[in-house]
Amino acid sequence: MIKRHIPNSITCCNLICGCMATGCAFYGQYHFAVLMIVLGAVFDFFDGMVARALGVSSPIGKELDSLADVVTFGVAPSAIIFYLFHEVHMPEVLLPIRRFLPYTAFLMAAFSALRLAKFNLDERQHYGFIGLPTPANALFWGSLVLGEHAFLVSLKFNAVFLFLFMLLFCFLLVSEVPMLALKFKNLSWADNRQRYVFLIGCLPLLLLGYSALAAIIIWYVVVSIAFPRIVKA
Repeated sequence: MIKRHIPNSITCCNLICGCMATGCAFYGQYHFAVLMIVLGAVFDFFDGMVARALGVSSPIGKELDSLADVVTFGVAPSAIIFYLFHEVHMPEVLLPIRRFLPYTAFLMAAFSALRLAKFNLDERQHYGFIGLPTPANALFWGSLVLGEHAFLVSLKFNAVFLFLFMLLFCFLLVSEVPMLALKFKNLSWADNRQRYVFLIGCLPLLLLGYSALAAIIIWYVVVSIAFPRIVKA
């Protein structure tokens, strides 16, 4: 039956987008790389939906989806960071290792793969997220490099900050921090306060242009971590 191959074909489109994004990132073609990551995220959103709609979900589809996600949301953002390391200011203390430092960017790919493996096995994540989702991480880095490139390559920023910032997001990927799920079971304020606070806060951030997605994802992390503690207090 042809229809059973449709979801996997969509997933393969996600994988191809990830490969193209990676190739573009290695040449510093950030705009096209980010466009391919966004397109890959669209395919990633629809493959599972189509599989359920057609009633053709399968174990191989789940495995293929994770493999595609590793490329699009793990390797591609790593390639973006890799190229960015060649552009950012390098403090004198790091000059002896400047040739090797960019390769630390691929820690992001390793942590993304670990995040996806945990997601596949963690029964708690059927109704929410534990740790930062890999698509959010990839879109954050894409939006950041497009919107704040001038700042990132200025003397106000340097390779140390980039390295530490990358490590922070590697940690968020595999952390045990519950992240907000944007699934509404109803529209009541009481049941969805955290979601409404997040969405209302997103509105002014949309004015930031290319940086909007990066700002929204930071806001997402802040609301996920801080809001439950504020409410309990």
